Amino acid sequence: MTFQAPLWLLGLLVVAALVAYYVVLQLRRKAYAARFTNVALLGSLVPKRPGWRRHVAFGLVALGIATLVVSLAKPSTEVRVPRERATVIMAVDVSLSMEARDVEPSRFRAMQKAAKEFVDVLPERINLGLVTFAGTATTLVPPTTDREQVRGAIDNLELAESTAIGEAIFTSLTAIQNFQATLEETGEEAPPARVVLLSDGYPTVGRDETQAIDAAQDVSIPVSTIAFGTDYGTLDLDGDTVPVPVDRATLERIADETGGSYSEAASAEELEEVYADLGSQIGYTTEPQDISPRFVRVGVLVLLIGAALSLLWTNRLV
Repeated sequence: MTFQAPLWLLGLLVVAALVAYYVVLQLRRKAYAARFTNVALLGSLVPKRPGWRRHVAFGLVALGIATLVVSLAKPSTEVRVPRERATVIMAVDVSLSMEARDVEPSRFRAMQKAAKEFVDVLPERINLGLVTFAGTATTLVPPTTDREQVRGAIDNLELAESTAIGEAIFTSLTAIQNFQATLEETGEEAPPARVVLLSDGYPTVGRDETQAIDAAQDVSIPVSTIAFGTDYGTLDLDGDTVPVPVDRATLERIADETGGSYSEAASAEELEEVYADLGSQIGYTTEPQDISPRFVRVGVLVLLIGAALSLLWTNRLV
């Protein structure tokens, strides 16, 4: 919890001073009673006091006042709210290595399912595009809020040879820049953008990742990467068993140097968790929410209870 007007908290010093004064008065009263030598006569002259109950009543009144003072400081707490606008390109690897079955039912099928769940996680106002890459990279869906278009494209993905990770980043950046240019033509401000890239293998063709990293840095667009699969994946090609391990080092470097996040997923469940986490990071932000009305309600309630008890027990407000 934070306070937007913390100077008002100095008012608690006044409340503390009132409490201290009350304690001093009680000590003086006890000292005066001790000097009255005829205790029996004192008992007949002074009406019976409510004892500890008057302290409870005063304590509730003081607590109510302190709570109201805290409300003046505008206490706030962070709440999770959907982002108003953002542009996200999801770049997915459709190279033949995605046929490996080290992830059930296969890397490819698990990726399709998790990718569609990522689509569902993002708030409706976020523009989402889809880029696929194998030997080349293609923008299947430019940034849009039409989620059905993206889901349909994911369902119709087809595998191909080679892995062009660098080209995937370049194509994603171009899709974002084209979309931003269109917005600027209509007088709209370009929203923040990010690329989410999933791959399971080593880059084999196209421009290398160093060039792609430089390009992403030039336009300040982070690339978050997901290394999907295990080190023990294999692929059957013409009767030969070909190992298809994950190139974690390249994907981690891309994320680190562009300001994105790096994740690993070795199962369908882990991939779904990674996508859900990324969707939360991208699609939501935290904002301070004023909760001073809560303190006002509690303070007034406690103050009223304290005043009522004081009237009931002592026939005085305090």
